[in-house]
Amino acid sequence: MRWISAWADTLYSTFVAGGAWLSILRGLGVTLVITVLGLLLGLALGSAVYFALRSRFGPLRLAGRGYVSLVRGTPVLLLLMFLFYVVFARTRVDAIVVAVLAFGLNTAAYIAKIIESAVQAVEPGQVMAARTMGFTAGAAFRLVAVPQAVVFARPMLQNLAVTTLQWTSVVGYITITDLTRVTNNIGGRSAKPFLVLGAGIALYLALAYLIGLLFRATEPKRRWLE
Repeated sequence: MRWISAWADTLYSTFVAGGAWLSILRGLGVTLVITVLGLLLGLALGSAVYFALRSRFGPLRLAGRGYVSLVRGTPVLLLLMFLFYVVFARTRVDAIVVAVLAFGLNTAAYIAKIIESAVQAVEPGQVMAARTMGFTAGAAFRLVAVPQAVVFARPMLQNLAVTTLQWTSVVGYITITDLTRVTNNIGGRSAKPFLVLGAGIALYLALAYLIGLLFRATEPKRRWLE
C-alpha cells in the first residue's frame, strides 16, 4: 500500500498543494473560449464565403476563391502571429480577441468548403422536383438542400472542431496562458513533466470526446438519407 500512498502524495504535491489545479482550470477555460468563439465566428464568416463562392458576380466569386486559397495555405500559427505582432501590434486589443479572430478567419475557409461539398452532395433532382412543385429557388435550397447538406457536413464539422481545439495549443506564442502553456509551466516547475503533460493530454482527449458527444446529442432524429 505504500506505493498508493506515495502516488497520492505525488498527485497532491503536484496538482493541489501549490494550487496548480486552479491554473489548469483557468487555462482550460481560455482554451474553450478560443475554440468555441473561433468556431462560431468561422461559421458566420464561412457561410458568407460560401455564398461568395457560388455568387454569379465574377469578382465576388474570385475573391471568395482567393480567400480560401490564401487562408488554407497559411499555417494558423503564422496567421496568429501576423495578426498579433503586426496588424494589432500598436493597439490594446486583448490577445484572446486576436486569437479568436485568427481562428475564426482560419476555420471560415474550411467551413466554406465543407458547406460547398455538402451542398454538392445533395441529389440535384430533389431540388429540381421541389422547383416543379412551385417552390422558389431560395425555398427549395432552404427546405430541401440545406437539411440534407447538414447531414453530410456534420462529420466534417466535428473533425474541424476537434482539429481547432488542438490548434489552439499554439496560442502561447502570443502570450496567452492556455491549457498547453499552463501544463508546460507546471511540468517544468514541479520537475514532473511526464505526469503534468500526461494530465494535459488526458484533458484534450476528454474535450475531443465531449465534442463528439455534443454532435451526437444534437443530431436530428430524422435522417434525410434513410
